[in-house]
Amino acid sequence: MARIVVLGGAESGVGSAVLAKVKGFDVFLSDMGNIADKYVETLNKWEIPFEQGHHSEELILNADEIIKSPGIPCTAPLVKKAEEKGIHIISEIEFAGRYDTAKKICITGSNGKTTTTSLIYYLLQQAGLNVGLGGNIGKSYALQVATEKFDYYVLELSSFQLDNCYDFRPDIAIITNITPDHLDRYDHKMENYTQAKFRITRNLRPEDCFIFDSDDEITINHLDQIIIRAKKLPFTQSGKEVEQGAYLKDNKIVVKYEKEECDLFLEELALGGKHNVYNSMAAALAAKAAGIDNKVIRNSLETFQPIEHRLEPVLSVGGVLYINDSKATNVDSAWYALECQKKPVVWIVGGKDKGNDYSVLEGLVKEKVKAIVCMGLDNKKLHDSFEGIVGKENIVDAKSADEAVKASSKFAKDGDVVLLSPCCASFDLFANYEDRGQKFKEAVRNL
Repeated sequence: MARIVVLGGAESGVGSAVLAKVKGFDVFLSDMGNIADKYVETLNKWEIPFEQGHHSEELILNADEIIKSPGIPCTAPLVKKAEEKGIHIISEIEFAGRYDTAKKICITGSNGKTTTTSLIYYLLQQAGLNVGLGGNIGKSYALQVATEKFDYYVLELSSFQLDNCYDFRPDIAIITNITPDHLDRYDHKMENYTQAKFRITRNLRPEDCFIFDSDDEITINHLDQIIIRAKKLPFTQSGKEVEQGAYLKDNKIVVKYEKEECDLFLEELALGGKHNVYNSMAAALAAKAAGIDNKVIRNSLETFQPIEHRLEPVLSVGGVLYINDSKATNVDSAWYALECQKKPVVWIVGGKDKGNDYSVLEGLVKEKVKAIVCMGLDNKKLHDSFEGIVGKENIVDAKSADEAVKASSKFAKDGDVVLLSPCCASFDLFANYEDRGQKFKEAVRNL
């Protein structure tokens, strides 16, 4: 019996362990930290041996194959030792894909991937298809392959999840855009990060589809250097028309796939802002490629509800609207969030900086932001970047969501917006971006 060792005991790792058990492997799970109670329960229920708080090398380095959770870097000492021993290391996505015969629509990108994934999932549900949601969002893909049966999967895939994919193949692959992010995991080289994203295309066949933003310079430059055999479906807001793909014309999105065309009026879309036009284009193209009719596409894109932690309106207090965009963990996401605001903004920003270049935000801050609340342990870079724009008296520090919301409420007047769009990872003060968003919402409700 082949031995599979899973490194990491959260959603991805535990799901992988269950699938390995179901498929008859000798499976063992190890986590350097503490495993949450709900995952311990699952492991016990499936009678999967595990350890937490340490790694026992003698129980790990005898594996035939290791499934590595996406949060563990390839540079981790144990991962290096396993590689030196010639043990094959794969991701949950690669492992689950071996046992999954469903059609797969897979989405990656630096920004917009969660919204695009959620839109496509909603579109397929509205069309009455039997569809699962997984990857970087929702339940573990491997757990669903082990315990459920779907005809379609919509999978949001981070670069970390794609890193250890080799034979995995989507039927429809989407790259929303590529901007600098997570460069600390890629030797601070943009090319390495770009290649990680493009792994989503490596096994595409001529009958598959590749959907991409042709306005995105990094995507197009990389596309010029490689060969992709799939049908290429670009989407653009440049004013140019495309033969196959999506473009803007007279306040509407025109979607063309094979011999069909679908028109979507911008004012009828549920999601506003330039970035959401891109997301809606990608989703509509995926839906057309999946054979969904125009009426369902139109209706779905008109009735979709915004997702939690992504430009999520929380509450109006004293005429001030509070918006939770905690999922904006990089500069580009925050740029989109600021770009679509029509009222004066009090901006809550900060956290664990991933090597951010804030200069691209200067124009928007000048135009839209009246005050800034820095919510992080080290805010020097933010002060240096924006003090000269908003004034020293209009930029303050906060060490919790509660403090940040109270400080914002003092700056904000009737008709303003308080926008949490942190631009940074959450790990200095919070467990994750969801925790940060929840604490922000609680603080707003307590005002």
